[in-house]
Amino acid sequence: MSIPFVTEHVYAASLEKVWRALTEKDKIQEWYFPQVRKFEPVVGFRFEFTDDGSPYGKEWVVTEVVDGRKLAHTWAYRNYPGSSEVTFELIEQGDKTKLALTHTGLESFPDDPHFARSRFENGWAQILGSNLKDYLERKG
Repeated sequence: MSIPFVTEHVYAASLEKVWRALTEKDKIQEWYFPQVRKFEPVVGFRFEFTDDGSPYGKEWVVTEVVDGRKLAHTWAYRNYPGSSEVTFELIEQGDKTKLALTHTGLESFPDDPHFARSRFENGWAQILGSNLKDYLERKG
């Protein structure tokens, strides 16, 4: 049975500012993945990453874009079975923005510690709860 991972964070930043952080390559490199070399918020666009020698090379493709509101992409690994999807949804809350993240398909990955659900949960806590929050506050 598939159980999506869902988390929400509220940022003291405008919806437009959070959207730019999600969709502009130079900003993505600062808080999400510095290895991102090419990205466009266009359905079907394949992220390009720097080859850092990791055996877990990412293969991500944009699957949905609702301008200013929603961005989704696959999350898969080169040379490993399984594919998941990450969806970022933004909700304006006055002068703040709520980001709801849903990560589905985690159970499709191999039964291996590298692909453990807890690693994704901890990763998203760091990426959204610390990295993005700090980026948005620092770039105020």
